[in-house]
Amino acid sequence: MASLSAYFAVAILTAQAYCVPTSRNERREAALPEFVNTYDLGAQLANTQPQIDYKVVEGALSPLTLYNLDSLNALNGSNIYLTSIESTTSNPQPQWLKGVVPDSTGKTNGASKDRYRKDEADEYGRYNWGGKVIGLNFDDHIGDWEHTMTRFSNGEPEAMWYSQHGSGEAFEFSAIPKYGNGVRPIVYSANGSHANYATSGTHDHTIPGLDLPLGIALVDYTDDGYLWDPTLSAYYASVSFASGSTTPVFAAYDSTTPVNWLNFVGKWGDQQYNSSYPGQYDVFGQYRYSGGPTGPEAKDLNRGEGTCPSGDPAPCIVLPAVTPGEKV
Repeated sequence: MASLSAYFAVAILTAQAYCVPTSRNERREAALPEFVNTYDLGAQLANTQPQIDYKVVEGALSPLTLYNLDSLNALNGSNIYLTSIESTTSNPQPQWLKGVVPDSTGKTNGASKDRYRKDEADEYGRYNWGGKVIGLNFDDHIGDWEHTMTRFSNGEPEAMWYSQHGSGEAFEFSAIPKYGNGVRPIVYSANGSHANYATSGTHDHTIPGLDLPLGIALVDYTDDGYLWDPTLSAYYASVSFASGSTTPVFAAYDSTTPVNWLNFVGKWGDQQYNSSYPGQYDVFGQYRYSGGPTGPEAKDLNRGEGTCPSGDPAPCIVLPAVTPGEKV
């Protein structure tokens, strides 16, 4: 089932001085650990190849790493898909697509998440299971980039946004359930789809930006599963914007943290499988196997004074209370 994820979002990054000692970052390895080819972000690069229209891109560097991934931008990068070398629909699925069960402290030994010092914190997941509607699966793909965003005012957390597929919800920070010392907000990661919610239970997201507890059509499920503390296995980077620019500029906090991969403008997964692919189907423009998503570079990290991304189809309303999901 879904995991109960204890997020610090950006509280650890933007407000490090009053929340957590700077030495917290020193818990990271002095160099990239050996697990990068199994579970880390680098595993996706080790197990995929850049393709456009189902053909391997010529002239790409080999191997592609977190340090040179943005070199693909010069090769028609926005149309490139990081396509799995192995079939993603095999049974069992390739090992690199599988996650890591957190240990008793909430640490995922053998996986990393990324945190950006500004207003954004992205959650990485390698395979999105879209769930069933009228008995059919839709929107299965590699490379989910669901994320949370915490808005600060004068160094204090003010509001928080939870991404949920193509939209999301925003709440006043004081309304969000907290973990442990009452400072760290809790994020429930939905079973299979990775969408983020402030409560456990059933969440109907048929209407973008509106979490209905009824479970009628498009439904996510969350519960008190494994406690996951992503701050214990993370890369840390800052993001800034030149005056008048919407292009993010990423910078590492130390020499061992890769950041060039954050500049990649392509898709983190396979291109939508064509109609002849085994098991693929199309129902009113909704496909079982959809294309991989864009990465952090395209997640509207520069939100000005707002909390929600500018492309959110739902109105950006910062809710004063959290509505519990229907318990399952």
